[in-house]
This record gives sequence, C-alpha cells and structure tokens, in this order.
Amino acid sequence: MNGEQPDAGVPAIAAAIGEPSRARMLYCLMDGRARTSTELAVVANVSPSTASIHLGRLKAAELVSAVVQGRHRYYTLKGQSVAAALEALNVLAGHPRRAFSPPAPSRLRTARTCYDHMAGAVAVALHDRFQALGWLAPLDAEGYALTTAGARAFGSLGVDLEATRSLRRRFAFACLDWSERRPHLGGALGAALLTLALRKKWIVRDLDSRAVSVTALGRRDLLARLGIP
Repeated sequence: MNGEQPDAGVPAIAAAIGEPSRARMLYCLMDGRARTSTELAVVANVSPSTASIHLGRLKAAELVSAVVQGRHRYYTLKGQSVAAALEALNVLAGHPRRAFSPPAPSRLRTARTCYDHMAGAVAVALHDRFQALGWLAPLDAEGYALTTAGARAFGSLGVDLEATRSLRRRFAFACLDWSERRPHLGGALGAALLTLALRKKWIVRDLDSRAVSVTALGRRDLLARLGIP
C-alpha cells in the first residue's frame, strides 16, 4: 500500500494525551469553557513556563485551540471530536469530571456589560440561542454574518441592521466571556443588542458597577421571543 496507514497519527496523539500534566489540562477543558495557561498550570501542578510547553504540544497535536483576547491567551478543546475521544477514555478510566467554578461575583456572572455589549450567563445563553435558531452564520474562526432568518429576526426585535452594518467596525463575533469562559456576542451587532435591551427595559444598569439586572419585563420577553427562561 502506498497510502498512509489509517492509524499512523494515533501514537503521536496518544503520547500527547498520555502525559499526566497534559491529561489534566485536557480534562479541565472538557466542560467547554476556556482557560488561560496560568489557570491550566495550576490545574496541572506545573510552572507557567512548563505549562506553555505542554500547551504547545497539545496545540501541535490539534487537541487544543488558542484565542488571544486582551492580555490573555485562552485555550479550549479543538472541537467535539477531541471531547468525544477524551470522554470515551474517561469512561474507561471511570473518573468523574469536576464542575467549573466561575471566578466572578454572582451578580456580575449573571449579566454585565463588556465594553459596549452584554456579557455574563444571560449573554452566553443569548449567543447559544441565536446559533440554535440558525440566525448566525460563521465567517471565520470568530466572526459571524446574519442568515436570512437572522436578519429578519433581529429586524423584528428592533435592531436597525442598516445602521449597524454601516459602522466601521466588526459586525459580529464570538467574544469569550470572562466568567462563563464561553462566547457571548460582540461587535456592532452585540452593541446594538445591548442598546435595544436597555431601550426596551429588558435590563437596567447598576449605578456603581458593570452589572446589569434583567427586569420582569425582560424575563417575559426573553422567554416569549427567544425561549430563554
């Protein structure tokens, strides 16, 4: 046979997973949330410099992806296939996974502003719902365009899409949430959604922090319009 053997890459992947510190890093990422190399160094009980070497190995083996946001580089598993393989190994080993413990205070975790768009658990739920409804179409690793259904839906919510598209900035992208470690919606569309939510009184700002509170009207509308409890 002239072609590459189907199992040719298995030993390298197994070796990358099999090192105990790297395995701890990978299983820490199994909850779908991103973490920094510093956090993963603590999980793996290694120095930051050693963690960087391990993460480089995992990235080279295409087991993790890295996203640079602000001063930090966040790591996640590279796709569902990696998670499925780790889950299968976890079943064989019989080890339970630890739950993620968000680092932010409770009120900030629920809903807050992230520059000019909304962040926190509510914003992450919105992002997930937009994807589930087929309103967002991926353009690249982080950016989105609106589908036909999405354009119609955001327009019906009250977002001025023509004005939003005319702004000289990224239209929409997945902004990694600091507390949830999963994406919320950033860019011009995210900012327009925050403005809309404030105008419709779905949320109100705190006077002395970045936290926002979802109003009773907001809870009713989010449930009725988007199916978010």
